[in-house]
Amino acid sequence: MNLIEFLDGGFVKGSLVLLGGEPGIGKSTLILQLCDKIKGDGEVLYVSGEESGEQIKIRADRLGITNDDIMFLGETDVNAIESKIDSMNPKLVIIDSIQTMYSEDISSAPGSVSQVREITARIMKMCKSKGITTIIIGHVTKDGNIAGPRVLEHMVDTVLYLEGERYFSYRILRGVKNRFGSTNEIGMFEMRNEGLVEISNPSSVLLTERNENTPGSVIVASLEGTRPILVEVQALTSQTVFGLPRRTANGVDYNRVTLLIAVLEKIGGVNLGNQDVYLNIVGGMKVNEPAIDLGVILASASSYKSKPISQDVVAIGEVGLTGEVRSVNMIEKRIKEVEKMGFKKCIIPESNKKVLKEKFKLDIIGVSNIRDAMKSLGL
Repeated sequence: MNLIEFLDGGFVKGSLVLLGGEPGIGKSTLILQLCDKIKGDGEVLYVSGEESGEQIKIRADRLGITNDDIMFLGETDVNAIESKIDSMNPKLVIIDSIQTMYSEDISSAPGSVSQVREITARIMKMCKSKGITTIIIGHVTKDGNIAGPRVLEHMVDTVLYLEGERYFSYRILRGVKNRFGSTNEIGMFEMRNEGLVEISNPSSVLLTERNENTPGSVIVASLEGTRPILVEVQALTSQTVFGLPRRTANGVDYNRVTLLIAVLEKIGGVNLGNQDVYLNIVGGMKVNEPAIDLGVILASASSYKSKPISQDVVAIGEVGLTGEVRSVNMIEKRIKEVEKMGFKKCIIPESNKKVLKEKFKLDIIGVSNIRDAMKSLGL
């Protein structure tokens, strides 16, 4: 799925799109690949305030870009950019990145709140009046938000985030705002020498290197937009050498992990008070939805008791503070993905099992609390 397909088949004429992501995540690579697909439909103006024309050309050659309609402008002054857009009247304008642009009318430094807001407003006014589609690239802060004023996201028509760990090869393109279509889809890509390549079956890629009969590992069915993805949750418990046990989470919310460990201790009877607990989502994925709670609980118990969970099991369910396993949305779509990937057993909330309408070939086990789930796996 490329960016054009991701946006329900294409860009709306005169729309303003904001693409955010951490430095080095692949934003410029994705946009260059997009520009290569716009051939014969008008010129593309690529405005860069961060890289020179030589740097862009080197990347374009590596990616195999062959579109002769891409025009490069190395400029940071918004007055010069407006003048070029007015004289050229391109079909598509790329601003890379908004934090490097400045206006002489404002005394503050480039990247400041007032500069970013003013420049975005000026570019939006010009491009919308001329019907020019514009893509603005923006960096994100440590908190994962677009650097600059929050109002910037309200000014644009579409907001996209390119996510993933810099040192992992997988990237997720996620839409958080789209005035012209749905935000319930994601695109998953792998970064290679030739650029970002679509992954048509993310589940199979994320499960390829799983070891057999290893304690502390379980598969969960996460939902990214409307697409179910199977990911591996790994847990490692080890006796702490300090007075205060450590809790470390990679790819999952730290506060959620500490909450679930407390539930496992209190309700599940697993004493982790003298254990360091490390949680990891394999492949550099970031999963925030509560449907992976049961997987975190089972993986942690499996590691502590040194009892492996069968490789043909998938766990789905939200866990409450009293140890109950709560229902999750789109359960049938998740189970279909589990069945398609060849798993034999799926542990789901009992409330979800009662309302299942379709018949599945795999064994579906309904559980009401974490003790039932642990018992079903011999933990």
